[in-house]
Amino acid sequence: MAHESILVVEDESDIQELLRFNLAKDGYRVQCTDSGEEALRLARSSPPDLVLLDLMLPGMDGLEVCRKLKSDSRTQHIPILMLTAKGEETDIVTGLELGADDYMTKPFSPRVLTARIRTVLRRAATEPFDEQSPVKVHDLAIHPGRHEVLVSDVPVCLTRTEFRVLQYLASRPGWVFTRYQIADAIHDGDAMVTDRSIDVQIVGLRKKLGEAGRYIETVRGVGYRFKESR
Repeated sequence: MAHESILVVEDESDIQELLRFNLAKDGYRVQCTDSGEEALRLARSSPPDLVLLDLMLPGMDGLEVCRKLKSDSRTQHIPILMLTAKGEETDIVTGLELGADDYMTKPFSPRVLTARIRTVLRRAATEPFDEQSPVKVHDLAIHPGRHEVLVSDVPVCLTRTEFRVLQYLASRPGWVFTRYQIADAIHDGDAMVTDRSIDVQIVGLRKKLGEAGRYIETVRGVGYRFKESR
């Protein structure tokens, strides 16, 4: 069963209910809205794992929603799958150029749609993260170039693997990663990293981070995430 959250932005009530039913049946956590403005508020306050975005919306249309999501540092990492009526080729091209990850035309097969959603989510989860960009969240700062971690400006000594696990989780606060995903992301060919060894790294990280260790949250039955800033 899936565990990811999906924000459905669709103004046609029957299509919205169809999407909600089929996605929930596949195990996704689903939130729906018929407004582009509300979609932005929801995505910023509680970032979903994917946005399923209709292009034809009242008020702010789907392309503008896409543009705003991808230009906001809080939401630019969220994958977007567009839903569009046939014949809107220009809108499809524009949406993809704005950063949307995929599209489906209406009418659509629910089974094909869920397959495309799984593909987009899998691709997003396995994208390499930027290992050189500093990360600052809560009272924790990570400086890859210096291999330095500071908690409230106090240095914390981590092993290379612990550092990479922390960097990976903290680079996407709120995102839930399985042990396999973490292991794949930090593996660089120098040492074998198994999914179960990730548990050992997490235990070590929490101990060394002290009070800041609470930012690394266990999601039962799924994996781990780094707590979002509020």
